[in-house]
Amino acid sequence: MTVEQLNTSKVPIIVFDKKLEQLRGKTLFPEKLAKANEILAKAGLPKQ
Repeated sequence: MTVEQLNTSKVPIIVFDKKLEQLRGKTLFPEKLAKANEILAKAGLPKQ
């Protein structure tokens, strides 16, 4: 694509950092995840 086409395009241009792939499938904050799951189990999800 040319610069003019990119400037007039309605589609956003997103570039992903390849370093993020090493984090796929890992739980970064297990304590916070456990607490959030506990709160959701007690309160439940809001109705839509």
